Amino acid sequence: MDYRIIETKARVLADNDAAAARNRQTMRQSGAVLVNLMGSPGAGKTSTLKQLIARLGTKYRIGVMEADVDSDVDAKAIAATGTRVIQLHTAGLCHMDADMTARGLDAMGADGLDLIFLENIGNLVCPAEFEIGADLRLMLLSVPEGDDKPLKYPLMFQVSDVLLVNKIDTLPVFDFDFDALRNRVFALNPKMTVLPVSAKSGEGFDAVADLIAALLDERGATA
Repeated sequence: MDYRIIETKARVLADNDAAAARNRQTMRQSGAVLVNLMGSPGAGKTSTLKQLIARLGTKYRIGVMEADVDSDVDAKAIAATGTRVIQLHTAGLCHMDADMTARGLDAMGADGLDLIFLENIGNLVCPAEFEIGADLRLMLLSVPEGDDKPLKYPLMFQVSDVLLVNKIDTLPVFDFDFDALRNRVFALNPKMTVLPVSAKSGEGFDAVADLIAALLDERGATA
Protein backbone atom coordinates (compact mmCIF):
# COMPACT_ATOMS: atom_id res chain seq x y z
CA MET A 1 0.00 0.00 0.00
CA ASP A 2 1.29 3.48 -0.88
CA TYR A 3 1.64 6.07 1.84
CA ARG A 4 2.65 9.69 2.19
CA ILE A 5 5.43 11.15 4.29
CA ILE A 6 4.51 14.45 5.92
CA GLU A 7 7.31 16.64 7.21
CA THR A 8 5.44 18.12 10.16
CA LYS A 9 8.27 20.30 11.48
CA ALA A 10 8.60 22.12 8.16
CA ARG A 11 4.88 22.94 8.21
CA VAL A 12 5.03 24.07 11.83
CA LEU A 13 7.95 26.38 11.11
CA ALA A 14 6.28 27.74 7.97
CA ASP A 15 3.11 28.54 9.91
CA ASN A 16 5.22 30.14 12.63
CA ASP A 17 7.07 32.31 10.11
CA ALA A 18 3.74 33.55 8.75
CA ALA A 19 2.62 34.47 12.29
CA ALA A 20 5.97 36.18 12.90
CA ALA A 21 5.42 38.31 9.79
CA ARG A 22 2.05 39.37 11.19
CA ASN A 23 3.70 40.30 14.51
CA ARG A 24 6.23 42.39 12.61
CA GLN A 25 3.41 44.23 10.91
CA THR A 26 1.67 44.77 14.25
CA MET A 27 4.84 46.31 15.66
CA ARG A 28 5.22 48.57 12.63
CA GLN A 29 1.64 49.78 13.01
CA SER A 30 2.02 50.39 16.75
CA GLY A 31 5.38 52.09 16.36
CA ALA A 32 6.89 49.89 19.08
CA VAL A 33 10.14 47.91 18.94
CA LEU A 34 10.04 44.24 19.98
CA VAL A 35 13.15 42.64 21.50
CA ASN A 36 13.47 38.87 21.91
CA LEU A 37 15.76 38.25 24.89
CA MET A 38 17.19 34.73 24.95
CA GLY A 39 19.69 32.82 27.06
CA SER A 40 20.21 29.92 29.43
CA PRO A 41 18.60 29.72 32.87
CA GLY A 42 20.72 31.81 35.21
CA ALA A 43 22.45 33.77 32.42
CA GLY A 44 20.99 36.98 33.86
CA LYS A 45 18.06 37.80 31.57
CA THR A 46 15.86 39.42 34.22
CA SER A 47 18.79 41.32 35.73
CA THR A 48 19.65 42.52 32.22
CA LEU A 49 16.10 43.81 31.78
CA LYS A 50 16.33 45.72 35.04
CA GLN A 51 19.57 47.38 33.92
CA LEU A 52 18.02 48.38 30.59
CA ILE A 53 14.79 49.59 32.18
CA ALA A 54 16.84 51.82 34.49
CA ARG A 55 18.56 53.39 31.47
CA LEU A 56 15.68 53.55 29.00
CA GLY A 57 12.58 53.71 31.18
CA THR A 58 12.80 57.44 31.85
CA LYS A 59 12.79 58.19 28.11
CA TYR A 60 10.67 55.45 26.57
CA ARG A 61 7.49 53.60 27.49
CA ILE A 62 8.45 49.98 28.16
CA GLY A 63 6.49 46.75 28.48
CA VAL A 64 7.82 43.31 29.37
CA MET A 65 6.42 39.86 28.64
CA GLU A 66 7.92 37.31 31.01
CA ALA A 67 7.73 33.74 29.66
CA ASP A 68 8.24 30.77 31.95
CA VAL A 69 7.18 27.16 32.17
CA ASP A 70 5.68 28.09 35.54
CA SER A 71 5.97 30.63 38.38
CA ASP A 72 5.82 34.43 38.36
CA VAL A 73 9.17 35.14 40.03
CA ASP A 74 10.55 37.20 37.14
CA ALA A 75 7.30 39.12 36.58
CA LYS A 76 7.34 40.19 40.23
CA ALA A 77 10.93 41.40 39.87
CA ILE A 78 10.04 43.51 36.82
CA ALA A 79 6.78 44.79 38.35
CA ALA A 80 8.83 46.16 41.26
CA THR A 81 10.49 48.57 38.79
CA GLY A 82 7.09 50.07 37.94
CA THR A 83 7.21 48.69 34.40
CA ARG A 84 4.16 47.25 32.67
CA VAL A 85 4.59 43.47 32.72
CA ILE A 86 2.62 40.30 32.08
CA GLN A 87 3.52 36.70 32.90
CA LEU A 88 3.14 34.05 30.19
CA HIS A 89 3.10 30.36 31.15
CA THR A 90 3.98 27.84 28.44
CA ALA A 91 2.70 24.75 30.29
CA GLY A 92 5.94 22.85 29.70
CA LEU A 93 6.89 24.16 26.27
CA CYS A 94 10.56 25.12 26.00
CA HIS A 95 10.10 28.22 23.83
CA MET A 96 7.79 31.01 22.79
CA ASP A 97 6.53 30.87 19.21
CA ALA A 98 5.07 33.67 17.11
CA ASP A 99 1.42 32.85 17.88
CA MET A 100 2.06 32.71 21.62
CA THR A 101 3.88 36.03 21.33
CA ALA A 102 0.92 37.54 19.45
CA ARG A 103 -1.41 36.48 22.24
CA GLY A 104 0.94 38.04 24.76
CA LEU A 105 1.03 41.28 22.81
CA ASP A 106 -2.77 41.31 22.65
CA ALA A 107 -3.03 40.72 26.39
CA MET A 108 -0.53 43.39 27.31
CA GLY A 109 -1.44 45.87 24.60
CA ALA A 110 1.27 47.33 22.37
CA ASP A 111 -0.49 50.67 21.98
CA GLY A 112 1.11 53.36 24.09
CA LEU A 113 4.44 51.52 24.30
CA ASP A 114 7.72 52.29 22.56
CA LEU A 115 9.69 49.21 23.56
CA ILE A 116 8.55 45.66 24.36
CA PHE A 117 10.82 42.94 25.69
CA LEU A 118 10.00 39.25 25.57
CA GLU A 119 12.10 37.33 28.06
CA ASN A 120 12.04 33.94 26.37
CA ILE A 121 12.21 30.53 28.04
CA GLY A 122 15.67 29.81 29.38
CA ASN A 123 17.61 27.56 27.01
CA LEU A 124 19.88 27.86 23.98
CA VAL A 125 18.03 25.41 21.72
CA CYS A 126 14.27 25.80 21.20
CA PRO A 127 13.95 29.64 21.22
CA ALA A 128 16.49 29.82 18.39
CA GLU A 129 14.25 27.75 16.11
CA PHE A 130 11.13 29.89 16.41
CA GLU A 131 11.07 33.41 14.97
CA ILE A 132 8.63 35.68 16.82
CA GLY A 133 8.80 38.77 14.60
CA ALA A 134 11.24 40.69 16.79
CA ASP A 135 13.12 43.77 15.65
CA LEU A 136 16.15 42.71 17.70
CA ARG A 137 17.26 39.25 18.82
CA LEU A 138 19.35 39.79 21.93
CA MET A 139 21.06 36.80 23.52
CA LEU A 140 22.98 36.37 26.75
CA LEU A 141 25.92 34.11 27.47
CA SER A 142 27.32 34.26 30.98
CA VAL A 143 31.00 33.75 31.71
CA PRO A 144 30.35 30.71 33.96
CA GLU A 145 28.72 28.91 30.99
CA GLY A 146 32.03 28.84 29.14
CA ASP A 147 33.40 30.09 25.82
CA ASP A 148 32.59 26.84 23.96
CA LYS A 149 28.83 27.37 23.69
CA PRO A 150 28.91 28.52 20.03
CA LEU A 151 30.30 25.07 19.22
CA LYS A 152 27.50 23.30 21.09
CA TYR A 153 24.53 25.53 20.20
CA PRO A 154 25.43 27.13 16.86
CA LEU A 155 21.91 28.05 15.74
CA MET A 156 21.35 30.45 18.63
CA PHE A 157 24.47 32.38 17.67
CA GLN A 158 23.56 32.30 13.97
CA VAL A 159 20.10 33.82 14.41
CA SER A 160 20.88 36.42 17.09
CA ASP A 161 21.80 40.04 16.35
CA VAL A 162 23.58 40.97 19.57
CA LEU A 163 25.46 38.83 22.08
CA LEU A 164 25.85 40.13 25.61
CA VAL A 165 28.60 38.32 27.51
CA ASN A 166 27.32 38.72 31.06
CA LYS A 167 28.93 38.30 34.47
CA ILE A 168 32.30 39.66 33.36
CA ASP A 169 32.89 40.45 37.03
CA THR A 170 33.45 36.68 37.48
CA LEU A 171 36.26 36.46 34.88
CA PRO A 172 38.99 36.04 37.53
CA VAL A 173 37.24 32.89 38.76
CA PHE A 174 36.58 31.11 35.45
CA ASP A 175 38.73 29.91 32.58
CA PHE A 176 37.02 31.97 29.87
CA ASP A 177 38.79 32.93 26.63
CA PHE A 178 37.19 36.02 25.04
CA ASP A 179 39.26 35.77 21.89
CA ALA A 180 38.24 32.14 21.38
CA LEU A 181 34.59 33.07 21.95
CA ARG A 182 34.70 35.93 19.42
CA ASN A 183 36.39 33.73 16.81
CA ARG A 184 33.73 31.04 17.25
CA VAL A 185 30.88 33.55 17.17
CA PHE A 186 32.12 35.40 14.09
CA ALA A 187 32.70 32.13 12.24
CA LEU A 188 28.96 31.48 12.65
CA ASN A 189 27.69 35.05 12.38
CA PRO A 190 30.12 37.71 11.07
CA LYS A 191 27.52 40.45 11.67
CA MET A 192 27.05 39.68 15.38
CA THR A 193 27.65 42.53 17.82
CA VAL A 194 29.43 41.24 20.95
CA LEU A 195 29.30 43.35 24.11
CA PRO A 196 30.77 42.44 27.53
CA VAL A 197 28.49 43.39 30.43
CA SER A 198 27.85 42.86 34.10
CA ALA A 199 24.21 42.88 35.13
CA LYS A 200 25.41 43.02 38.74
CA SER A 201 27.49 46.20 38.47
CA GLY A 202 25.90 47.70 35.36
CA GLU A 203 29.20 47.77 33.46
CA GLY A 204 28.72 47.84 29.70
CA PHE A 205 24.98 48.50 29.72
CA ASP A 206 25.20 52.10 28.52
CA ALA A 207 26.37 50.73 25.16
CA VAL A 208 23.47 48.25 25.06
CA ALA A 209 20.98 50.98 25.89
CA ASP A 210 22.43 53.22 23.16
CA LEU A 211 22.05 50.41 20.62
CA ILE A 212 18.37 49.92 21.51
CA ALA A 213 17.75 53.67 21.61
CA ALA A 214 19.06 53.89 18.03
CA LEU A 215 16.43 51.34 16.98
CA LEU A 216 13.75 53.32 18.78
CA ASP A 217 14.84 56.52 17.04
CA GLU A 218 14.60 54.78 13.67
CA ARG A 219 11.07 53.69 14.55
CA GLY A 220 10.20 57.25 15.51
CA ALA A 221 9.72 56.77 19.26
CA THR A 222 9.69 60.05 21.16
CA ALA A 223 12.26 60.33 23.90
